Amino acid sequence: MNKNKMKLSHLDLQYDVRKKFFKKPVLKQLFFELTLNCNEHCWHCGSRCGDIKAEEMNPQEWKNILDQLKEDFKDRLPQINVTGGEPLLYHGFEEVMGYAHSLGFKWGMTSNAVLITPEVAKMLQRCGMNTISVSIDGLPETHDKIRGLDGAYKRAMEGIQNLIDLDCFDEIMVTTVVNHQTICELEPLYEIMSDIDIDSWRIMGIEPIGRALDHPELLLTADDQRNLLNFIRDKRADNEPVTYGCCHYLGLEYEREVRDWYFFCMAGITVASITVTGDVYGCLDIDRTQPGIIQGNIHDRRFSDIWENEFKVFRYDRSGDNEKCANCSSNKYCMGGAFHTWDYVNNTQRLCLMDSLEKNT
Repeated sequence: MNKNKMKLSHLDLQYDVRKKFFKKPVLKQLFFELTLNCNEHCWHCGSRCGDIKAEEMNPQEWKNILDQLKEDFKDRLPQINVTGGEPLLYHGFEEVMGYAHSLGFKWGMTSNAVLITPEVAKMLQRCGMNTISVSIDGLPETHDKIRGLDGAYKRAMEGIQNLIDLDCFDEIMVTTVVNHQTICELEPLYEIMSDIDIDSWRIMGIEPIGRALDHPELLLTADDQRNLLNFIRDKRADNEPVTYGCCHYLGLEYEREVRDWYFFCMAGITVASITVTGDVYGCLDIDRTQPGIIQGNIHDRRFSDIWENEFKVFRYDRSGDNEKCANCSSNKYCMGGAFHTWDYVNNTQRLCLMDSLEKNT
């Protein structure tokens, strides 16, 4: 069996599995958006975070949610992933995450690592953190510029080293969001990542969401997209721990070549999120102001009730809602693509990488 036939066989199997998940979803990961406050102001932030004094749930409210999850999902606890904003700015971080650990939850965090001093790293160890993803978006000057904070790169790299020094976390990942101006820095960034003892380096292209919509000049061209995927494929061929993000169907040329498995948008199927105000929906990268996205609020209903009885917008093949997608030869495997770049008003996909890649052949 040649490689493409094998891939098609795998994709057919995944299609059947995905249809089963539509009928019987299994919660594996639950994101807690602890705060929208952030000490950086990134060009590409999907949630437009910054110096925001938004209403937040207090620690006891998050602990009550954890108690409910422990009771309702006792047979299989989801992993908790905390994010923001910068989650370390949340005033009750240690109290909430220490409590999650005491209940037996595995948990991870997305952070800019600016605040991870040796003392904070030890606090994360005490609270039982398993995994962390730290953002590094370019070489020092570029990273600081993108994130709107002088010294951000230096402090983030120090934070990463403070985590490495403890030698106790399951995975320390660096995540890089590449844009049109920074794709030329991939090779020197690779040299830097190779010199530090991280477990993996995840790379993704900038997405047309959030603050990136204000900077169309940063979006990747068709050439950029192919160069990015070729870069990752080449490194993985040398057994380097480099991977492409989970977003978007890439076609037979790149699927299973740039990440461990095939595209499968898990939002609302195995993944859910609770926002800073208690709203519940699929993925925090999805624009929550779009119609029909919010499925309920934790203050009105138990999370398990919302999970089991709502989320219908996430649990069907959306490709049939759009004529172009419906007529696409890849729609069985793509199903309309990533949820977070889908336009729910016009029922169209704002970022189809198959289009970009086919333009560049």
